[in-house]
Amino acid sequence: MDRYKNLIVIGTSHISKESVSEVRNTINKEKPEVVALELDKGRLQGLLEGKKTELGFHEIKILGVNGWLFAKLGEYAERKLGQSVGVKPGTEMLEGFKVAKENNCRIALIDKDIRITLKKISENFTWKEKFNVVLDIIKNIFSKKRRIKFDLNKVPEKELIKNLLDLAKKNYPNLYRVLVTDRNKFMARKLITLMQEHSVLAVVGAGHEKGLIEEIKKLEKSEFVANHAALL
Repeated sequence: MDRYKNLIVIGTSHISKESVSEVRNTINKEKPEVVALELDKGRLQGLLEGKKTELGFHEIKILGVNGWLFAKLGEYAERKLGQSVGVKPGTEMLEGFKVAKENNCRIALIDKDIRITLKKISENFTWKEKFNVVLDIIKNIFSKKRRIKFDLNKVPEKELIKNLLDLAKKNYPNLYRVLVTDRNKFMARKLITLMQEHSVLAVVGAGHEKGLIEEIKKLEKSEFVANHAALL
């Protein structure tokens, strides 16, 4: 969890029991005016109805093959990992929604429509990055090196998250830009608007926590420079 001015950012793991408890306890303690969730309307509706947003074969035309496959593989992996710890993916977001309602907090959905993100993946996922994915899978299967062990009930340490993000940025620069950088910029713009009038608690994936605050600081700096220039 990080704080910046009137903003609290909780970085979560989407299948972590620890994250569910942290979201619930922090909202009850801090009682922010706004709880901002890393969701769009479709994903929130899916969580409330107890089902994931369905992506049928007909949506390949809209999302592209790469985006559609990425979504399906990601959904499968997250579901399997969630089953191993007894937590459905997105439970911490649903908890944030419910506890915000209980505390009469305003709820803001700050993420891009998932279909826009998946379409961008399909448009920007290069052959080199596809090759790196296959190579990494093969290395993971046959490598005798000691593997990093995760406690799926907890959020990974910040240093480990940083190292994993740096590796993803190096091996999959376009994928990283679409999934992390572009979404951080989008969410930061939403948050900085909310922060002008409200105390805000944001619930986002742990991979966004640090970058999100950095983007907010950049926006503040650019606005300061623009306002200062206008006065000259």
